Amino acid sequence: MSPTLLSSPLQGFTDFRFRNAFHHYFGGIDTFYAPYIRLDGKLVIKNSYQRDLQPENNKVSELIPQVMTNDADEFLFVVKYIQELGYKELNWNLGCPYPMVTKKGMGSGLICEPQRIDHILNRVHNETDVIVSMKMRMGYEHPEEILDVFPILDKYPIKNIAIHARIGKQLYNGGVNLEAFQRCTENTRHKLYYNGDITSVAKFKEMQERFPSIDHFMIGRGLIADPFLPSMIKNNTTEYPANRWQIFKEFHDTIYQEYDSALSGPTPIKMKMLGFWEYFSTSFSNPQKTLKKIKKAQNPKSYSEAVKEIFGGERSVK
Repeated sequence: MSPTLLSSPLQGFTDFRFRNAFHHYFGGIDTFYAPYIRLDGKLVIKNSYQRDLQPENNKVSELIPQVMTNDADEFLFVVKYIQELGYKELNWNLGCPYPMVTKKGMGSGLICEPQRIDHILNRVHNETDVIVSMKMRMGYEHPEEILDVFPILDKYPIKNIAIHARIGKQLYNGGVNLEAFQRCTENTRHKLYYNGDITSVAKFKEMQERFPSIDHFMIGRGLIADPFLPSMIKNNTTEYPANRWQIFKEFHDTIYQEYDSALSGPTPIKMKMLGFWEYFSTSFSNPQKTLKKIKKAQNPKSYSEAVKEIFGGERSVK
C-alpha cells in the first residue's frame, strides 16, 4: 500500500508559488501544509498570509492552513478566517525551534506548558467546529516534555499529530531521536505522522521499517533538496527520470519568474533564490562549487548564466 506523503511547512520556502510549481513538475505529495500564520498580538492577518491561503492561488490537491500562537483568542480568530475561505482543518504549530519564537512561549517553546495547551484546545473545541491537527517537536529542552502533553491531547478529537523527532533547542542539528519517537507511539491514542531527516528513498524505507504502525510521513528540507524524492518514494524506485535536469531547470525557472514578479528589485530575488540553492545544491555532483557559482552571481544576467552552466554541466555528466 502506497504511503501518504505530506509536505512539511517551511517558512520562507513552501508558499503557494513553490507548492504549485512542485505539484506541477514533480508530484508525489498528497497534502501540503501552508507555512504558519502568526499574529504577533494583533488580530490582523498579513497580506502575505492572505495571498498564500486564497483558494484561487492554490493548484494543489489538498492544502491545510497552519497557525502558530499561544493565545486562544488568536487561535479562534484564525479559525474564523480560514473557515470563511472554505478550509475545514487548522494545524497548530508546536514545532518551530527558532529562539525568536520559543522565547515568546510559542512553537516548541509551548510544549512545556500542558495546562496552557489544554486551555486553548478546550476553547477551540467548545467554541468552533474546526478540525484540529498538530505539528510538534518532542519538547524544547528534552524529549520527555511531549509525554506530559499527551494526556491533555487525548482529551480532544485531534485529527493527527505530526512529530518531528528532535527537540527544539537542537534546531536542525544532530540526529533524530528514534527511541523517543517510539515512546511517543506507545503513549497516545492519536494517529501519529513521522517527520525528520527523510532525505532519500533509503532513509524513508529505514523509517518505514522502524515504525511499521506509521503510514503518514512528512518531508520538509529533503523535499526542497531533492524535489524528485516524494514521487520516487511513491513509485518505489531510486531511478531518476532520464530528463531529470531538464525538469529541475524548468521548475527552477518557473519559481524564479514567480518570485521575480512578486519581489521588488534584484537583491530580494537573489536572496530568495540563494535560500533555495542552499538546498538545491546538495542534489548536484559538486554542491560547494554549485553554491559558490550562485553566490558569485551579482545581477540577474550573471545569475541566469550561472544557472544555465550548472544545469548544463549536470546534463553532460555520464
